[in-house]
Amino acid sequence: MRLVSTKYLKPGMILDKAVFNEKGNILINQGIPLTSGMIRRLQELGITFLYIADRRTKDIKSKNTVSDKIHNKSIKSIENTFKQIKSGKPIEHAYILEKSTKEFKGVIHSVLSELKGSKELLSLLSEVMIYDHYIFSHSFNVTLYSLKIGMELKLKEKQLEALGLGALLHDVGKMMIPADILSKPGRLTEDEFQEMKKHSFYGYELIKNIPTISLTAAHCALLHHERLDGSGYPRGVKGPDIHLFGKILAVADVFDAVTSNRSYRPAMLPHEGLEILYAGAGKLFDVEIINAFRRAIVVYPEGLTVTLHDGRTGVVARQNTGYCDRPVIRILEEENVIVDSYEVDLTKELDLMIVKCSLVSDQLTGDEEKI
Repeated sequence: MRLVSTKYLKPGMILDKAVFNEKGNILINQGIPLTSGMIRRLQELGITFLYIADRRTKDIKSKNTVSDKIHNKSIKSIENTFKQIKSGKPIEHAYILEKSTKEFKGVIHSVLSELKGSKELLSLLSEVMIYDHYIFSHSFNVTLYSLKIGMELKLKEKQLEALGLGALLHDVGKMMIPADILSKPGRLTEDEFQEMKKHSFYGYELIKNIPTISLTAAHCALLHHERLDGSGYPRGVKGPDIHLFGKILAVADVFDAVTSNRSYRPAMLPHEGLEILYAGAGKLFDVEIINAFRRAIVVYPEGLTVTLHDGRTGVVARQNTGYCDRPVIRILEEENVIVDSYEVDLTKELDLMIVKCSLVSDQLTGDEEKI
């Protein structure tokens, strides 16, 4: 398995992981040879990278973070409720959300159970999905990230439940934003951006009036765009006045936004998303929370081509729990010459550093593409 940019796909390459839509339906199945038409369509849909079969790395596999059953059920729950709010009258919004609270709490319990039962680092790159409505998948992804951060910070069970529910609902206020602004593919005008920024306040106003949802969950909606230096919105509050959940959501929200496929820009890889966060560490984002997040996620996903500082090139073979940026690398080239593959464990070879990541398919040639 190799992670390859859709820009470098070639007809005949074999898909090693299926492409799904957000309902969990397979669009292109594993083992299917890609055609020119398929490649063109994937590029048009904004898919940034795919997993391609490769003879030398065929045993390397990425693992799902949560089961397909829980993932699909969660997305469906979010979609159903959010769409009802979008189409309902303002006077009905609170009733619709309150009616869904029990179901949402069940989602959080299921997700927490799976996260606690797994020692694997968190990676959402293992599933390649095409989303008709980004907000539903984003809400679920931010929930996963927030809960993992909360677990790293040793939050208590009740705190995790409130954090999870707040994360699930952090963008519900966008259902009150006009559709032409919410789904606009290009850059928003200043007036449109000012309207979009109101979603934080809209969500807070809706959630805080639901008796079955804690006020801290409402603050997730209100505060997830606030920043430590006061440059955020809607109120421009500074670090000491931002609730812990707001600081957690800020990190999870930005990371998922930059590492997800969007119509107006390609997705970043996890290590690139972390660089965005660290660039704002201490000024925009809480350093302790970023560090907790880093410990919990896969920084270099399986199948990613990497180059070490000594010039050797290989593919990430597997993760080392507790050392997210020190995976095991299967070496395939030395000084641009293909060699018999062997593995190096970066937790044991402490002098080795990853200096470059690549999504090109230079090493996929001939029969290796057609496994």
